[in-house]
Amino acid sequence: MIDANDNSKWREFKNKLFFRVVILLSGITISPIVLIVFHLLVKGYKQINFDFFTKVAPDTLQAMTAVRNGELIPGGIANGISGTLLMVLTASVMAIPVSVAIGIFLYENQGKRYTNLIRNLTDILQGVPSIVLGLIAYIWIVKGVTHGFSALAGSIALAIMMLPLIIRSTEETMKMIPVSIKEAGAALGVPYHKIILKVMIPTGASGLTTGILLSISRVIGETAPLMLTTLGSTAINLDITKPTSAVPLQIWEFYNNPNMIDLVWSSSLFLMGLVLTLNIIAKRISMKYSGNS
Repeated sequence: MIDANDNSKWREFKNKLFFRVVILLSGITISPIVLIVFHLLVKGYKQINFDFFTKVAPDTLQAMTAVRNGELIPGGIANGISGTLLMVLTASVMAIPVSVAIGIFLYENQGKRYTNLIRNLTDILQGVPSIVLGLIAYIWIVKGVTHGFSALAGSIALAIMMLPLIIRSTEETMKMIPVSIKEAGAALGVPYHKIILKVMIPTGASGLTTGILLSISRVIGETAPLMLTTLGSTAINLDITKPTSAVPLQIWEFYNNPNMIDLVWSSSLFLMGLVLTLNIIAKRISMKYSGNS
């Protein structure tokens, strides 16, 4: 006959063992991320200064001279930062209204055949490689509209990438809003469009914001579609009809120049910090929305 006390100790031992195994496996899982972040910090902090954010990228001669003299590489990534902000802002202006409208449409028409078709197409679009979307933007915009590389073409490619995540997050956010809120507006005689604009969207603002920030953090580090649409620029350009640079594009350009390796690490550190900040903000908003803050 098994003693109840021995059985309790055995279960407690198994719980502690399982807990320690989970901690060990979790540590192994996140160790590559910790090593990557540590490596970026060690390699990239040297070039982070005021000029890094305010000056354009140096040419090969300037970089080679600085490396030979053991000095910091002059210049920075101001042209990449301005181009990234320009394209992400333009892409957001194009993608957010359309995505929110489609997400609300899917929510309001649950179970219908064409609704399921749109939802399936959205899921398929989310799985399409970014290089394919870049090729599509190249054919449609670069060749057919602007007849040349431009920030507009890059923005459209990024906007297409943003659509699926915002659409699905909008639909799921609308599902979490109590139906009674919408019914209350209808009972008061409020027009349908005002119920959506003045009741549903403000109520789900936190969830919508989370989806938007996550979509921005996804596209802000994309390189492949921009290589086929924006080409790059050595100067700060705020004209969407002309070629422009972006931080991911600059990282690729720096990587192909052995004299600018230090700028690769610094630019990567900056980009990682920017994406991490957006994800933390989205997480905080999501926790506040779910009441877990």
